[in-house]
Amino acid sequence: MNRFVAAGRALRSAAPHHLVDAVRDVLGDHWSAQDVELHLADYSLTTLRPVSTGPDAPEPLPMHGGPTGRAFGAQEPYVHERGDGRVRAHLPVTVRGDRLGVLSLTLPSAEHADECLAELAELARMLGHELVVAERDTDVYDRARRAGRLTLAAEMQWQLLPGRSSTRSEYALGGQLEPAYAIFGDNFDWASDADHLMLYVTNGMGEGIEASLLTNLGINALRNARRAGVPIADQAALADQAIHAQYGGAAHLSVLLLDLDLATGRLEVVDAGSPRMLLLRDRSVTSVALEAQLPLGMFEETRYEAQELHLEPGDRLLFVSDGVYSVAAPGGEAYGDRALARAMTATSLLPAADVPGAVLRELSGHRGTPVADDDALVVCLDWFGREEAGRPRP
Repeated sequence: MNRFVAAGRALRSAAPHHLVDAVRDVLGDHWSAQDVELHLADYSLTTLRPVSTGPDAPEPLPMHGGPTGRAFGAQEPYVHERGDGRVRAHLPVTVRGDRLGVLSLTLPSAEHADECLAELAELARMLGHELVVAERDTDVYDRARRAGRLTLAAEMQWQLLPGRSSTRSEYALGGQLEPAYAIFGDNFDWASDADHLMLYVTNGMGEGIEASLLTNLGINALRNARRAGVPIADQAALADQAIHAQYGGAAHLSVLLLDLDLATGRLEVVDAGSPRMLLLRDRSVTSVALEAQLPLGMFEETRYEAQELHLEPGDRLLFVSDGVYSVAAPGGEAYGDRALARAMTATSLLPAADVPGAVLRELSGHRGTPVADDDALVVCLDWFGREEAGRPRP
């Protein structure tokens, strides 16, 4: 039997909590690999944490340094010599653009690594898909990701997220929340089909459980409307009714709703609150002026209208909550659009998945403290356009 087929069968038949053991056995039996370790990205995207419960578990590794961090950041296998003739290979574990972690292993020689690296990289991707399925039945991998305990509100918010990044030939997405282990009400959500990408960027009011409950109601109301196939203006209206019915106008949810036509770049937007949108086009950053409408839940049966924009291939959109653009420096100066424009320019060469973290690190420097007082949300969307038959993408 082909060893790759055998590996797939072994992973699919393994108990959810034994995936790492299964991949370790497969790699040893079929590829002569040793010292197999899986590290997963923690919630704050600062460390790669080992999936191990043993007394000799390896230490967490830096996200932005060392060979493991290099493989994670570049999303390419990284191989280096150990000094004893063997080599250490680090393989990104990623599912449809969502960066989960890195699989590391030792191979007998550089020649052996050259022969099987592409196959091992594909095996790491297979492991990523099995991890996503396994997480329905076990908490092993969720626990491994945690550098500390999440607040209950943060637990609820992270469970709402579709992922932290996503890629297709037409677009790339990345998002991040801070403080990662104590987030309140900010959130993002996305879904795509053959021709459309829908994106929600949410800035929930309040703190703690109240903020998280409000956001949970709003996101699920929007999903319910979206899955019924209604346009985004009607999605906003239906979610508005659900929130007002529950809170009677005492609480509201600020949401930016977007529907991108992947074939044409036509973008419909409903601005129902405070999240901001900036556009990077041809190395020039502009703040996109939107028609402000009422946040969801303020009044009964509010009507919403979609505003139409048009994206060009190569455009980058950045979405931020008020916990980013309103953050004050120790001297009182707000971060604002000018600083955001500088951050977009400085990160223009980074992939969309890396941009939110880079912006939030710069924001931390502006704030002067490592811990945010308010929720901070950053989402980055790159639109590449769609290739037509016989014509390359510009």
